[in-house]
Amino acid sequence: MSGFVFKQFKVEHDHCAMKVSTDGILLGAWANLSGAKSLLDIGTGTGLLALLCKQRSNELDITAVEIDESAYTQALQNVANSPWPTISIKHQTIQSFSSEVKFDVVISNPPYFNHSLKGDNAARNTARHTDGLSFEELINAFKRLSHSGSRFSLILPSVEGALFIELATQNGLYLNAHCQVKATPNKDISRSLMAFSYVKSDLESSTLCIRNLDNTYTADYIALCKAFYLKM
Repeated sequence: MSGFVFKQFKVEHDHCAMKVSTDGILLGAWANLSGAKSLLDIGTGTGLLALLCKQRSNELDITAVEIDESAYTQALQNVANSPWPTISIKHQTIQSFSSEVKFDVVISNPPYFNHSLKGDNAARNTARHTDGLSFEELINAFKRLSHSGSRFSLILPSVEGALFIELATQNGLYLNAHCQVKATPNKDISRSLMAFSYVKSDLESSTLCIRNLDNTYTADYIALCKAFYLKM
């Protein structure tokens, strides 16, 4: 079986460079969708984030953008086979994407490798490396496609997350929520879930551990993601 089966939908990912991952599930479960009517998913890949957010908030009008043709085609298939075929998938770069709608929420599980050694798989390189979508271009896309009350949520490895926070701050955005994630209690923090907006507020800071030392899911992770996992 090539796909990943969730409680309400299935994601096929055999034609996508980036497979279904814990990163995507974390972000889709954690992002603040309250009061939002429209959402933009930048670099949707399989369509996972768009589907997770649609399950959480059925009234959301969701648009997802994907540059890679194989991933775009698979995202179309995954959306068509889901309970929410109205999710709109666009095959283009976010730099060339335009919209009359200014989105309430923008979400992204973006490429993050800077200047690291690349493999032979061009699609995987595009999905993992920032050459085609730098952090600055990602921030500029949010600013161009958002309004004064919009929120921007994303996940990055901790080191890249710190760089992104600095760059976002320089571009007039405020970090409103920051959840630092570790795989197990004895591991270092490895991921940063971040939420930005144009409004300064007290920072909501938290930590999350995914698995206990016996490899079972922690109570916090179950509470966050149990609406999605088939056997949780």
